Order: sequence, then structure tokens, then C-alpha cells
Amino acid sequence: MNYDSIDQEILWILQTDSKTTTKQMAHQLGLSNTAVYERVRKLERTGVIKQYVALVDFEKIDKSFIAFCQIKLVQHRHDLVKKFEKEVLQFDEVLECYNVSGEYDYILKVAVKNMKAYREFLNNKLTMLDYIGSAYSTFIINEVKNSVQIRV
Repeated sequence: MNYDSIDQEILWILQTDSKTTTKQMAHQLGLSNTAVYERVRKLERTGVIKQYVALVDFEKIDKSFIAFCQIKLVQHRHDLVKKFEKEVLQFDEVLECYNVSGEYDYILKVAVKNMKAYREFLNNKLTMLDYIGSAYSTFIINEVKNSVQIRV
């Protein structure tokens, strides 16, 4: 689907602040409320806008210890892959999970309170899955950039 510069600007505005009203966008873009409303609805209907969310400050909810955990499965059998993917969805600590190429099979982004909580997650949840061959961890020292915005 092609997006003109107005659609692109609407997407940028909503990615910056999803609570921006149709009226505010219309004023900013020099369009009518109806025109902006219809464009936003089209972006929602076509799945370009998947959902609206609130971004939470991890420090304020005491989950600022972020780790990337690289997982190798014991085997690459279809049933084990599906089983792992189903199980990992149940872990609240896992923010993101990617099936990747290269040395590891998966990379998880995990948010917990501290190193002790991460160790408990690793030992009592993740490595309890018998089809995990190994798990390697990398810890965030400083966040340089973390964005959910993308230019269309």
C-alpha cells in the first residue's frame, strides 16, 4: 500500500503521542477533522496501525534490570520450536522474543528488578524447559537509544 506524505505525518504524530486528538492533528496538518479521522481509520483497518499502547518507565515500576538472553535449543525439531515459542509467551519477564539466524536460535529481552530476580527467572523458569541446550546472558549497562518510532 502506498502512503502519501500526510499519511506518513499522521503515523509520525501518533507514534510520538498516540493520545493526539484528530482535532489537534487536523490543525497541525491544515486538514479537516473528517479528513484526518478517515485517514487514521484507513491506517487502522489496513493494519498499519496495529494497536495503541502506553510506554511505561521501567525504573518507576522497579523493572529496570534489562538482559538479553541468547538461547540455543537442544534440537531444531519443529515440535520443540513450537513448544518453546508457546512457553516463552507465558513468561511475563520476557518483553521480546526473536527467532534468529546465527549462533543462537532465539534472543529474548528480559526485564526484572535486579540480578537476583534475573537469576531466579533463569534458574526457575527458563532453564527448567528441558529442550533448552544453553542460555547466554548480556546485561544492559546504559541505554543509548530505545525508540518505537519509524519513518514510513
